[in-house]
Amino acid sequence: VQLQASGGGLVQAGGSLKLSCTASGRTFSRLSVGWFRQTPGKERDFVAAIRWSHSLTNYADSVKGRFTISRDNAANTAYLQMNNLKPEDTAVYYCAASTMSTTSRRTYEWSSWGQGTLVTVSS
Repeated sequence: VQLQASGGGLVQAGGSLKLSCTASGRTFSRLSVGWFRQTPGKERDFVAAIRWSHSLTNYADSVKGRFTISRDNAANTAYLQMNNLKPEDTAVYYCAASTMSTTSRRTYEWSSWGQGTLVTVSS
């Protein structure tokens, strides 16, 4: 599976961004998709995930109520709508995919990764 993440940028605190993750090489409707983020010197942290079956979702506590993960199987794309952004949301955001029906928070359970897109939130 090849993943292409896009949509990052610079935004002021309180603003919004929408990230996209487009997949190829596999039937997208049978892929679970996760978003993770990483800052320099720190581990990659779970943000949100959506299962391919029933589109069940899972969110990190730090983003619950502000971020929404969704998918458009016809467009082979998953999205992360980020609202009310905070400076602590600044990170490189990565999308990941798995053929398992999962919303795991563990990075090692995701087999394919995109290249990352930088989100910077200014105060």
